[in-house]
Amino acid sequence: MESIFHEKQEGSLCAQHCLNNLLQGEYFSPVELSSIAHQLDEEERMRMAEGGVTSEDYRTFLQQPSGNMDDSGFFSIQVISNALKVWGLELILFNSPEYQRLRIDPINERSFICNYKEHWFTVRKLGKQWFNLNSLLTGPELISDTYLALFLAQLQQEGYSIFVVKGDLPDCEADQLLQMIKVQQMHRPKLIGEELAQLKEQSVLKADLERVLEAADGAGILDEDEDDLQRALAISRQEIDMEDEEADLRRAIQLSMQGSPRSVSQDSPQTSSTSLSSEELRKRREAYFENFSRQGLVSLWLWSLSWNLLCRPGWP
Repeated sequence: MESIFHEKQEGSLCAQHCLNNLLQGEYFSPVELSSIAHQLDEEERMRMAEGGVTSEDYRTFLQQPSGNMDDSGFFSIQVISNALKVWGLELILFNSPEYQRLRIDPINERSFICNYKEHWFTVRKLGKQWFNLNSLLTGPELISDTYLALFLAQLQQEGYSIFVVKGDLPDCEADQLLQMIKVQQMHRPKLIGEELAQLKEQSVLKADLERVLEAADGAGILDEDEDDLQRALAISRQEIDMEDEEADLRRAIQLSMQGSPRSVSQDSPQTSSTSLSSEELRKRREAYFENFSRQGLVSLWLWSLSWNLLCRPGWP
């Protein structure tokens, strides 16, 4: 497929693309086709002037825009036909009386030019295979011999005008190469519009992916909060592990505050705390209340952190 010359659509220059794809090379430019169009316009003007330059028809003709080209890059069938005459080629309308008289079999031809609503494109045989060289496609489209007649009939049914190109086309590399080998095409080339739509869709998907990655970066911040939560929970577990020791301390503090260690039941096992001196008991009591306050702050921190995590968007 790489050897096949295929100009893709630019602006409204489909006539240029059609001719170059037919001839398999950059044979015509917009400037050259414009020159042919101006020549045709001048020939038409001279014919109209034969009826008198003061006639109403002549003045009306001068006021009308060119029928052979316009500013968008469109060129008429007359321009295409005259361009092909340079190469000794002529166009015959498909299924016209002349076509019927010549008993043309599409499979035995070499190329067709198709037109619909001012769009021109070429269908050409290269080597032993047919290709749709429409400039609106992203690449040449392989057409089987059995499908060619159906393809042309379908175009006619859709309102296309089809012209058979008669004459010897110039030699080209693709034709020589494809005489020796056959190509296979697994996937039909997309229309350029379809490709642009796909690129746009890919752009949207890329934007979505970037948002996901940004969310992932945000998840890193969330992980920091989770680390803080784990540290807070670890501190809480340490406080729970100290529960047995603090239980003994609480009993000692209670005895100190009551002023009588003998109020403890004799059935209860005595701890080391009950034999502490008054000064040691005071210090342990102060440490207990300090630790108790710290526990309250940890609990408040845990509650606040948990609430922030639960209120964070996207948190399960």
